[in-house]
Amino acid sequence: QVQLVESGGGLVQPGGSLRLSCAASRTIFSINAMSWYRQAPGKERELVATVTSGGTTNYADSVKGRFTISRDNAKNTVSLQMNSLKPEDTAVYYCNVVVGRNYYPYWGQGTQVTVSS
Repeated sequence: QVQLVESGGGLVQPGGSLRLSCAASRTIFSINAMSWYRQAPGKERELVATVTSGGTTNYADSVKGRFTISRDNAKNTVSLQMNSLKPEDTAVYYCNVVVGRNYYPYWGQGTQVTVSS
């Protein structure tokens, strides 16, 4: 059983920065990809950024150039550096890891990010 523990959320002003981190409760084997999703009230959960086990990254158009996803393989963590934050970035952010040949998903509990002046 894998648990993902997220941290780093909070309140920030527009233009500010936050760094979200997600740590696995134990070493995860056969990781296919690690991602960050977000869900704003009344909206569907959307993919924000992904990094594969090979290091390939992908970003939603809305965050390109502002967010950076990174993975520390040795520490079993994935982070999301968020710069130039906008009010529309306000959401609950979820860490996601897909594992194994069947891409079994694990989810973090979610961490609130609020961008407001």
